[in-house]
Amino acid sequence: MSRAPGPATRAVLTPPEAFNFARDVVDAFGRDRGRLALYFEDEAGHTARYGFWDFSLWSSRWANLLRETGLRRGEPVLVILPRLPQWHAVVLAGLKLGALVIPCTASLRPKDIAYRARHSGARAVVTTCAGATVVDEVRAECPELATFIVAGGGPAPSGWIDGDSAAASSSSMFEVADTRSSEPALCYYTSGTTREPKAVLHSHGYTWCHRLTGSEWLDVRGDGLHWTTSDTGWAKAAYGVLFGPWSHGVPTLMVNARFDPTRELELLERYRVSTFCAPPTEYRLLVKEDLGRFDLSALRHCTAAGEPLNPEVIRVWHEQTGRWIHDGYGQTESIPLVANRPGMEIRPGSMGLPFPGHDVIVADDDGHEVAPGVIGEVAVRGRPASLLLEYWRNEAETAAVFRGETYFTGDRARRDEDGYFWFVGRADDVILSAGYRIGPFEVESALLEHPAVLESGVVGAPDAERGEIVTAFVVLRPGVAPSQALVEELRNHVKKVTAPYKYPRRIEFVPELPKTVSGKIRRTELRARLRRG
Repeated sequence: MSRAPGPATRAVLTPPEAFNFARDVVDAFGRDRGRLALYFEDEAGHTARYGFWDFSLWSSRWANLLRETGLRRGEPVLVILPRLPQWHAVVLAGLKLGALVIPCTASLRPKDIAYRARHSGARAVVTTCAGATVVDEVRAECPELATFIVAGGGPAPSGWIDGDSAAASSSSMFEVADTRSSEPALCYYTSGTTREPKAVLHSHGYTWCHRLTGSEWLDVRGDGLHWTTSDTGWAKAAYGVLFGPWSHGVPTLMVNARFDPTRELELLERYRVSTFCAPPTEYRLLVKEDLGRFDLSALRHCTAAGEPLNPEVIRVWHEQTGRWIHDGYGQTESIPLVANRPGMEIRPGSMGLPFPGHDVIVADDDGHEVAPGVIGEVAVRGRPASLLLEYWRNEAETAAVFRGETYFTGDRARRDEDGYFWFVGRADDVILSAGYRIGPFEVESALLEHPAVLESGVVGAPDAERGEIVTAFVVLRPGVAPSQALVEELRNHVKKVTAPYKYPRRIEFVPELPKTVSGKIRRTELRARLRRG
């Protein structure tokens, strides 16, 4: 029997006036020298274990190194590290120093690094030896970068500091900056699918708010092991790799390896993972495996975020594992805003209910709440500490999303009579066809239910008569050949699963879909492909 969660908006997100996650959480848990914090495994199968005590000392050594190299409180530092334990140590060190930590994905190209360095005015960069080669290509374009540190092994290139060795020789004592909860702590750059990336500025209070992510969505518990598969350069890592689980002293698993569905299932089995979070892209491939081959009995709670998860995937996962996937909706700009919380009735395809501490509505263009069933924009009333402080150095973008005391997400949804939210699409992704508003996600989900389809991306193509027509780019499962007969079969399938007017009038079979490095479908690129003909 499912237990009903308490009222979503009664929790008040009020962090203490002074808060520093590295001191108040990691150092505090580190007083218990036997408390585990991280299990690590790399591509070659090498493993390691670390306790909170290890990270307490390690982060202090790194904080001393950063200070010795000239970094000061409030100054930006780029952290371009893959899934390595050093990532935790360096991020925590930056927080201890009171610096502005800017986590970046290790897959950034030279122009991406140059943009972030120039926009932020970063004073230091910490990356791997491979990353140093990329940074060196644009070093002359980043005059404010003064400190260059490598971590993660390998000889330091010329002009770079060997951070692992230097930190090891630094003192393990460090006087942590007494940071205010309102003080900037982190900056994440969005993936920039349509324009230059925006710099999302978060406070130390944001890191405090992630304790709700851990308890009210990930459902971590002290006797468990949590695994979020996210890359370290994205806010999802804040959700589930660091702040969410560690707020509760729960150890996490980190795997620095390329995604392989079979290996991922083997790791879930071998490490007896109890709570698991993966993006929809991974779940879609996991359910294509023979899940019955793996012992997933330790798996207690599963979550997904990044983009909506198709209902068919949720159903298959539940049939094969006995566990529901609790889809959640959040942004780089926030912690979860809407989610399927532990114990809730799962309605496959729904984003869930408003998250504790958040007054979330579906709003019209004037910010007024619309009736159930009406499509509008997801908006948050009030300014909880879980939301971004601003789009850093971009007053126009900040003013566009904060209208009075309401934050507008840019995502469209509808709410049913019971208050559940249903995602429609980004405001610029919604298809307007013959007077109908059609969300691409619903069509993609319908296509995914067909046994021939592995993935699909749906956009609107300009049409003289209808304004736009639904157009689907379809990746077929291995062994399935494209044909006109299959096109008609897929059209009829969508008509049957959804309303007839939503079927794709145009279907193109493609070998793969364009995606961001975080795994989201780049619908802007699909639309550009249509314009090019």
